[in-house]
Amino acid sequence: MSADFPKRLRGWRFNLFNLLLGGGHALVIFNAGAYIAMLPRVAAGLGVPPSFGTWTQTDYMIALALALPLGGWLGRRFGEYRPLIWAFAGFAAASWLCAMADDFHLYLAARVVLGFCGGLTLPLGQALLLKEYPDKRKSLGIGVWSLFTLTPFTFGPPLGGWVADNLGWRWLFWGNIPLALAIAGLLGALLYGRGGPHLRQRLDIPGCVMAILILFGIQTLLNQGNDWDWGNSGYIRGLSIGVGVMLLYWLIWEWGCRRPFLDIRLFGRRNFTIGVIGLFAGFLCFQGLLSLLIVQLQLALGYSSFLAGLVFLPMAIFAKPMAGVFHEIAKRVDARLLASANLLGFAATYFWLSRFDDPDSFAQLFWPKLLEGACLGSFFVPLTALLLHGIPADRHWRALELANLLRIAAGAIGIALQGVIFYRRTPLHMTRFAENRDAWSDAGTEAMQTLLASGFEADAALAKFAKLAGKAQAIRGLNDAFWLAGCIFLGLAALVWLAEPTRAPVRSAPAMQRELEETLAEEDA
Repeated sequence: MSADFPKRLRGWRFNLFNLLLGGGHALVIFNAGAYIAMLPRVAAGLGVPPSFGTWTQTDYMIALALALPLGGWLGRRFGEYRPLIWAFAGFAAASWLCAMADDFHLYLAARVVLGFCGGLTLPLGQALLLKEYPDKRKSLGIGVWSLFTLTPFTFGPPLGGWVADNLGWRWLFWGNIPLALAIAGLLGALLYGRGGPHLRQRLDIPGCVMAILILFGIQTLLNQGNDWDWGNSGYIRGLSIGVGVMLLYWLIWEWGCRRPFLDIRLFGRRNFTIGVIGLFAGFLCFQGLLSLLIVQLQLALGYSSFLAGLVFLPMAIFAKPMAGVFHEIAKRVDARLLASANLLGFAATYFWLSRFDDPDSFAQLFWPKLLEGACLGSFFVPLTALLLHGIPADRHWRALELANLLRIAAGAIGIALQGVIFYRRTPLHMTRFAENRDAWSDAGTEAMQTLLASGFEADAALAKFAKLAGKAQAIRGLNDAFWLAGCIFLGLAALVWLAEPTRAPVRSAPAMQRELEETLAEEDA
């Protein structure tokens, strides 16, 4: 077997290598974060309802999640270098299809390919990057990778909104093409002739195929449930039964497989199960509410794409500093305490946001988002330390593959699920408003008089009043989603105390690897 890297890069080649891999990582994450602010414009551009436009983000994230374990397998089987080059080339090709497509289904397929190719680059790129660093400097490599992880996520929504408002949403993909091709070409030139391992590790193809069908089936149920009226649709009932049966068979298959696609036996460990539940449910709420708020600020409250994205900019202030601080604190403090404090912080944030009642008051969103950024930065480290506690070092990579796949899939599920909550609660509030209009008669009369005095004709004033009432009930629907998330985070904060207490890791040979594995969970698409 040839060595992966007989000679490490030095000088400007090493610096360029870091820039290319970090930039490629940022590009993939940016295509998830920036795209959220573009969703209403994408739906309008393709001539589909906003709920259909959401599919293009959720299916992108499901494909990205499924690519993580496959990328790890490709790296072990063929080495990281060649699969990474081909993944970036595929990313460029899928971006071209997204930029050119006018048909919704073609565009959706291109987004799935884009997510899959982008997901392959994440484990391949990180493994390749860290192989260039000597053992004593791997923490620096981790820091470089972490910097390129969080930055595009927090700055993505406002930049994506600016692109959508000023250039058009298709320019996100036109911009991907030269960047992805340049990264692939320059990496190929820098690493040309490098060898790689050829481990004959068999892929669990049945388990992989069933996992793909199950995750896309669940996502399809959530995406189309509202449109097909859930239990009143034979199609939805049939799809639910099919997904349920396949999930049961997949669990039996994976439990008995010698080298499973995903090691579900890890759920037999209490700390792993509790840690994954925290990551899954927490990221489901966070990602889903982020997407819901940024879309409804545009659709219901009339924000531009840029202003809606700008609401999330305060999160960047504390996110990265808190991540660095918690990496050090987690080595000395019980992870249960840190995780519980973080989850309580999220609960406080969402209860605070559930009091939002003025669509024109930026301050009502600024301060909670500032706190949410601090919570985001301190979210991954303690829960990852919790789920890895007690697992042998040689199984850490299996634990992180499963945890990261479920975490990213939770983001996609959360986007659809929060949409379901919003579109159920808002009509309910509208109905209650209409049923109790006598109780609002004084306020309604005053509002109508104000509109008439402003120059509106009677019919126009009534239409304007109805629009304002609809906006107020949309805010109530958003507040319900935030309140429910706050309750979920309270439950998670209590749940982590059922885990076994963790101990500070001993500084030994595997300690640096432990730091790397904890950082893997910070990759948020």
